[in-house]
Amino acid sequence: MTVYPALRPRASAVCFHKEGAPTTTTDYRSQHAIGAAWKALYENGLPDGGFGLRPGGEFRPDSTAWAIIAMAAGFGEDKVAPACGRLCQAQQADGRVPLFPSHPDVVWPTALAAIAWALARERTKELARACDFLVAHSERRTAVDPSGPVSHAQAARGWPWVLNSYSWVFPTGSALLALNLAGHSGHVRASEAVDVLLERQLRGGGWNYGNAESFGQALRPFPDTTGLALSALAGHATAAAVARSLDYLEGEACRVRTPWTLGWALLGLSSWDKRPQSADDWIDKSLDRQQRLGSYDTNALAVLLTASAARRGLRGRAPEGRP
Repeated sequence: MTVYPALRPRASAVCFHKEGAPTTTTDYRSQHAIGAAWKALYENGLPDGGFGLRPGGEFRPDSTAWAIIAMAAGFGEDKVAPACGRLCQAQQADGRVPLFPSHPDVVWPTALAAIAWALARERTKELARACDFLVAHSERRTAVDPSGPVSHAQAARGWPWVLNSYSWVFPTGSALLALNLAGHSGHVRASEAVDVLLERQLRGGGWNYGNAESFGQALRPFPDTTGLALSALAGHATAAAVARSLDYLEGEACRVRTPWTLGWALLGLSSWDKRPQSADDWIDKSLDRQQRLGSYDTNALAVLLTASAARRGLRGRAPEGRP
């Protein structure tokens, strides 16, 4: 597996925890914390190569995709290929990767699977099928109701959590990231995703989970959705267009320590070359909180480990042979 140049460890050389889990720092305390986090992530792995949300849990495509993304950033070469193979088994004939086989319309993990395959440079056929599915499907909207929560129509179409429903920031940003990493950043659907995200940016900066307003009232931003949107928009929008969102996220990153939120905040800032100098210390403090709050699940842990290793966020070049 080839690691993307944009994904760098904390130190110039990769360290290894005594159990064999990769770390990304030369500081002993941080080395121990990151090594323990990798060990915990691997413990959520299943014999068939997939990952569950927690140890002993059933296979989940989202958890497997996130584990692959973290390993692609953190040099877990020996486990990437089996995990990618297991994730392929969850893909259906039309390219979708549903959350559960019994609910084929819950398709949001498709974009995560595409991101994972693209970063790992594995399963090019399955990656292409996933991207084909993404560009062929979009949200479904009903006629605008002036008295409803959204009183205006939007020309561009994003992606929903579930087929035939309204679009949201997370699945739209994830789909844009997938298209970017797969080499399709110039596709018309990628342009639509950019328009959707920029339109839903709050006036004061940041993104809510859905729209910028509801029933005429401005909604509040959240660091995780803001980090995701900024990660997806890197390379598409100007710094001026997202300046307030970057300012908002820099302020939030200083105070949040939950793994999912901190991880996305750092990924978003890193994508715009604004990674805070204290990022590694914040990651260690977030990991330390498990002693009081309990172990993090696969998704949250993987996002934080990805943020630890991905010094420039999830930006990457298109694999060779793709446009």
